[in-house]
Amino acid sequence: MPDETSPEETSPEETNTGGTAGAATTTPPTAPRLTWRRMLSDLVRPSRAQAFMAIVLCLLTTAIIWQVRVRSADDTYAGMRRADLVQILDQLNANATKLRQDIANEEAAQRDLQSGADSRKVAQEKANARLKELQVLAGTVAATGPGIVITVVDPEHQVTGDMVLDAVEEMRDAGAEAVDVNGVRVVAQTWFGGSAGAVTVNGSPLQSPYVITVIGEPHALEEGARFRGGLVSQVQAPQVGARVDISTRDSVEITSTTQPKQPRFAQPTR
Repeated sequence: MPDETSPEETSPEETNTGGTAGAATTTPPTAPRLTWRRMLSDLVRPSRAQAFMAIVLCLLTTAIIWQVRVRSADDTYAGMRRADLVQILDQLNANATKLRQDIANEEAAQRDLQSGADSRKVAQEKANARLKELQVLAGTVAATGPGIVITVVDPEHQVTGDMVLDAVEEMRDAGAEAVDVNGVRVVAQTWFGGSAGAVTVNGSPLQSPYVITVIGEPHALEEGARFRGGLVSQVQAPQVGARVDISTRDSVEITSTTQPKQPRFAQPTR
């Protein structure tokens, strides 16, 4: 019998086979590919809303970083004891008072010079006063005034040159105007060295007790020495075992002097 099956009645397998042999079908993009394409498109051409959100996030990040830095700075003082904070405040007040007095003196001298009344005499007196100040700072003349005397007794021979240098620097920070260590005038060219028990100043050995005579505002100087982490706490630590005595006086005299050295490289500017 002749085959009566019509073309429209082909089996599904034949239909699929024919479709595969013919033109290739297009596979739609998967979801991950669409997501990445959309993200790349947003990065290249962001919308107004996205740009606005980026600015807001940038400002928010900046504010957070600033806040963290402020809190970190506050932690420096947050961990201090009340007595330490009072010492810092007292020292700042003493420095501010001295600066105000210096400003008042300079303004008074300026008014005298501008008034024209015996201006040459005023200028000469001002120059002489300034010369004396520079001589005291340079250590070329003896000095007297209020201050303190610090005595460091080192029975264990553990005090080093660095400790003595730190003590001198602390006194300068507290407003010292003249310093003497065991009869040696301390100026800009003075240097300390030596290991534990063998302290030297300008290459010459120093012996315990170390006596540091300082001229300046007594209260500020004493607070500078007793400040936590300063001279007293450093040399009286168990690993050093030294003893510190601080005496405040209304009048301290420093008789030691030094001869200024001629600079080799620095020259005054004309």
